[in-house]
Amino acid sequence: MRAKLACVAVAVGVLLMGTPVSTHHAFSAEFDIEKPLELTGKLVKWEMINPHSWFHIDIEDEAGAVVTWRIEGGSPNELIRNGVTKNSLTIGTQLTIEGYYAKDGSAKGVGRNFLLAGGERLFLGGSAPPVAPAAPE
Repeated sequence: MRAKLACVAVAVGVLLMGTPVSTHHAFSAEFDIEKPLELTGKLVKWEMINPHSWFHIDIEDEAGAVVTWRIEGGSPNELIRNGVTKNSLTIGTQLTIEGYYAKDGSAKGVGRNFLLAGGERLFLGGSAPPVAPAAPE
């Protein structure tokens, strides 16, 4: 019986070795704190997946071409705790993203907040650091 159990455990281990692993990363590994972003566009897709949600936003660039940006948000559980649910944003919603650019220069960033047309601000959580306090005058 023990031999069968050991064989099953080894087989499961071998199968798991071939499974790709998605690694979790620190903010500074992928995004640049020195390059804050503020982009306005339209939500075209929302992936509420672990470990980070992804918001796909169509943004018009300086040349007038539409570029789909991927914006990282917190985990689904974190978004829900912050009051951001699938009912908060519908596909086609116009919004402004506040966050940081990716270090690799791609059309990707990490969102700190979404600002909606009516002035409502949705906190996205995740790896984006909070806004630094303003310097005293």
